[in-house]
Amino acid sequence: MGFKPYLFTFLTVLFYSITMAQSPANYDESKVPGINLPDPFVSLSGRFISSIEDWEQIRRPEILNLFRENIYGNIPNDFDEISFDEVEEASNPYPEKAILKEVNITVTRNGKSHTMRLNLFLPKTGNAPFPIFLLINHRPKPEDGSLVEDGFWPVSELINRGFATASFHGETVAPDDAERFSEGILDTLYPEELSKPDGMRTLGAWSWAAMRAMDYFEQSPLVDITKSALVGHSRGGKATLWAAANDTRWTVAFPNESGCGGAAISRRKYGETVAIINSKFPHWFADNFNAFNHQEENLPVDQHLLAMLFAPRSIYFASARGDQWADPKGEYISMQLGSRVYAEIYGKEVSFPLAFEELKEPIIQPFAGYHIRQGKHNLTWEDWEHFIEFVEIQWN
Repeated sequence: MGFKPYLFTFLTVLFYSITMAQSPANYDESKVPGINLPDPFVSLSGRFISSIEDWEQIRRPEILNLFRENIYGNIPNDFDEISFDEVEEASNPYPEKAILKEVNITVTRNGKSHTMRLNLFLPKTGNAPFPIFLLINHRPKPEDGSLVEDGFWPVSELINRGFATASFHGETVAPDDAERFSEGILDTLYPEELSKPDGMRTLGAWSWAAMRAMDYFEQSPLVDITKSALVGHSRGGKATLWAAANDTRWTVAFPNESGCGGAAISRRKYGETVAIINSKFPHWFADNFNAFNHQEENLPVDQHLLAMLFAPRSIYFASARGDQWADPKGEYISMQLGSRVYAEIYGKEVSFPLAFEELKEPIIQPFAGYHIRQGKHNLTWEDWEHFIEFVEIQWN
């Protein structure tokens, strides 16, 4: 049998895609291409958007749907039943200052059920309901088997400052594995999503879990959801953005060093690119996102538009100078451009006048903020200190 021409073409394209995906990342600003970004204030029909009504009823839904269809995929929100059951399996590391509640959140759909675990710490002193920080966690458990890792989830300090704080682990919803990612809510509750080009994948599943945690907070007399912040680092930061963009019950979102597919402008092609992330983590995004490998300029959206979806709620981006893979400059530019919605639509005094190279201090103001710290890719107490300072401005 002769070699099939179509097979040759397929293998050539496959080889090209793999080679390009594995090519070295660009860390040279002089090689960043010229960027033509989608206009946030012109609708798909060409209508100029200048009012709150047009933004909230026309342009915001358009933008959200473009992200859903082309990048993140669906977050199905239908189910038949949800229940919350407290269990006692872990020891409380802070019994003198905090109450630990371990909550099994069980969701049932079409006769099948899935249970995720939420760990919630509540202050023993002060007046309920308490403001809440929820962390989307992907870290391995500490070696001592405890629930917390100092710095990454600083429960003790948050309790000291009067906050409730909770966390769930992504593995209890969708494994972070290209072969096993469906072994959670996708296989059990939403199997039809697996065959859709815009179907839910792991980032959508983790976002779904944050929504279920909010369902629990909403019915709890101990939690004040009008003062609720969602936090995620790296891939958890990507999920934080997508979850809070879809669920407006969250009043603040903190995507920390979320990079490509998170806060950073995709069209800059700096550090991790769309092709690289889709090659390394094919289970994170909707299949449709692959159409933009090496073709970021064809995306109908870019990440500055995702930042805009939080208005009139609050959004804060954080970067690290030693984390060039996540493109800190692209994250800051995204905030600079995305924050325009506060001034131009909602009439709020929000601005980021400094160029990235001029930044020396955190920019902490009502509605939108940013900081970049020294160090590498991580979520640290320094980051949390700025997050706390930001929410105290929003909530006081």
